[in-house]
Amino acid sequence: MTRTPSARPVFWVLLITGIAGFMAALDNLVVTNALPSIRADLGGGAGDLEWTVSAYTLTFAVLMLFGAALGDRFGRRRMFTAGVALFTLASGLAGFAQSIGQLIAARAVQGVGAAVMMPLILTLIAAAVPAGRRGMAYGITGAVNGLAVATGPLIGGTLTEHISWHWIFWVNVPLGVLLLILAPLRLGESTAPGARLDLPGTLLVSGGLFGIVYALVNGNGDGWSSAPVLGGLLAGTALLAGFVVWELRSRRPMVPMRLFRGRAFSAVNGVSLLMFLGMFGSIFLLSQALQLVRGWSPTEAGLRMLPWTAMPMVAAPIAGLLSDRFGGRRVVAAGLFLQGIALGWFALLFDAGVSYGQMLPGMILGGVGMGLYFAPASALVMDSVRPAEAGIASGVNNAVREVGGALGIAVLSAVFTARGGYGSVGSFVDGLAPALWAGTGGVLLGGVVALLIPRGRAVPPKAGEPLPAEAVPVAA
Repeated sequence: MTRTPSARPVFWVLLITGIAGFMAALDNLVVTNALPSIRADLGGGAGDLEWTVSAYTLTFAVLMLFGAALGDRFGRRRMFTAGVALFTLASGLAGFAQSIGQLIAARAVQGVGAAVMMPLILTLIAAAVPAGRRGMAYGITGAVNGLAVATGPLIGGTLTEHISWHWIFWVNVPLGVLLLILAPLRLGESTAPGARLDLPGTLLVSGGLFGIVYALVNGNGDGWSSAPVLGGLLAGTALLAGFVVWELRSRRPMVPMRLFRGRAFSAVNGVSLLMFLGMFGSIFLLSQALQLVRGWSPTEAGLRMLPWTAMPMVAAPIAGLLSDRFGGRRVVAAGLFLQGIALGWFALLFDAGVSYGQMLPGMILGGVGMGLYFAPASALVMDSVRPAEAGIASGVNNAVREVGGALGIAVLSAVFTARGGYGSVGSFVDGLAPALWAGTGGVLLGGVVALLIPRGRAVPPKAGEPLPAEAVPVAA
């Protein structure tokens, strides 16, 4: 006889996974408004600032599917707890960093911890919540993650201005300790029979992406024809090619390449890559511009970014209704076109004398554009594969988004440093405009790709095909 989970365990599962998801999502953007203070305190150039963000997003992205496999193999509660412990330890080390190198290293370890704990959130929920209530539970998880993204720049700016930038990392420590106490007591254990780890695939994709991002970050400083940069590009490309070959031949691949044969799956992942490339790279630079160019404090900069970062919480429910009426691909395309218009608006107007009133339309358009993208894009991913493939498809898409963010920071920063720099306000503005135009082009191209997504459900489910208990979406 199957026991129906009681309300008490469900409450604890949602509380524990909600706090963990909030911490991991928050650390994507919490550092952005602290970057000028970190640079003033620890030193470092543009490339070092990029790595304080990209070290987290890159390790998070490339190890996410491996983290899910660890949970399936060794126990989801056990590995979730291990991920929380690693994330908490790395957060403390980041707060104590005495050099930019130490901070980057701690951020990379943070990303490893997040990659282990985040993919297991929804599997833990699925094991505790009755099937009829999982939609609501997943919705709560998505809302918590959205709140973290929306408030990240504001929380980071407020802590930096009124206490210290160190506290944007230390704030995770008491929350992590609380989770380490609650998780063993309140979470049930589960595994996936026959689960296997794809260690070669993980090493190939991790090394490949690191080589390419390293080259993009250091290209302007070392020279694009220098041995380290060329070596990074060539080695990274070769390793990624090796990853594809390995996955094609593997009996139990981490990323089944056959999924990319479907036009819908390939297109929606291309859209996600381009969207996050333009969005993350632009927020990385604009959050600094509000302080270094306009002279606002970290808190003031965070408050002024709320129309952009918080608007998706308002627009996302509307996007769901519009998707039902007009189709998800059109809504996603509209969202990316609005985001592109917003970035172009900033590229045209932003200088030392621009007023917040002039920036506000761009902030609102960008926020609405993000809101129109998120919910329909997730649905398009699910509709591009069969139900039994939903878990791996969601995991791949979330990994692609994080990779897009890391590449966006690297690409837009490369454009920024090629045309400007941190030497003066004028130099910063000189680099900012072409970088934002690059982000604009990436997002608008994503809008065009979205229109190529086939209408309707791309892969109809097979008759009677079940959704395995372990094949649930991976939390973003």
